Amino acid sequence: MSEPQSIKVVDAFDLDDELRTLLKPCEMVLDAAKRRHRLPRYFYEIPSHEAAVSIRLTPHFGLNEFTLVDLKEAPRLQEFPRYVPCAVRVLAFYLEEFRKDAGASVHIAVNGGYRSPSHKLSMNATPHMWGTAADIYRMGTTILKGKETIERYNGIAEESSDDFRVLPYGHVTGLNADDHIHLDLGYITVIPREISEDRMEQPQEAKPRFAFEDRRRVERRSPPVHEAPE
Repeated sequence: MSEPQSIKVVDAFDLDDELRTLLKPCEMVLDAAKRRHRLPRYFYEIPSHEAAVSIRLTPHFGLNEFTLVDLKEAPRLQEFPRYVPCAVRVLAFYLEEFRKDAGASVHIAVNGGYRSPSHKLSMNATPHMWGTAADIYRMGTTILKGKETIERYNGIAEESSDDFRVLPYGHVTGLNADDHIHLDLGYITVIPREISEDRMEQPQEAKPRFAFEDRRRVERRSPPVHEAPE
């Protein structure tokens, strides 16, 4: 029996400025209902394409299946090493159960796994940004198109776990799906055993970056001062 492969865990606050800007660790984002959710801080570091292909999260799901993206993802985040939230392992576990209940292999679409907050499809605090959502375009040899097929597999997913949320069949982006099934587990963040939370970082959500920016904000909000004619 082969030894399980280890994956390096990183605190995103320890990454360089560009990566921190793209991954936005611990920043608060709004969902469609205006509820606030804090973005992940802890990530698996994927050193190479070969590692992404070889590392298995469950017997039937490799790490690479959750990181397939196209040019909609920020260019820096398409380079290796790459980063995916640690909660992706939870998603893989649930998908493994769904695969067993469906009796068919699960094929995740490009851009259908993890999407960073900088991804062009990332909006309204989608759970894709937590690594806890999957858009599945094919089950076994069945392409997921049409109401009957999508509703059938949505039903299997809901029977598989009460934790799954699905999107009903329809044509409104973000509310429905007509060419895939969307499964998500909500906003799960994972703190790995390897991490020591002895340092607190405060997200600078609405605070100005420099003092002069604060001054400019005050000036913009203040009514203009008109001098009296002499």
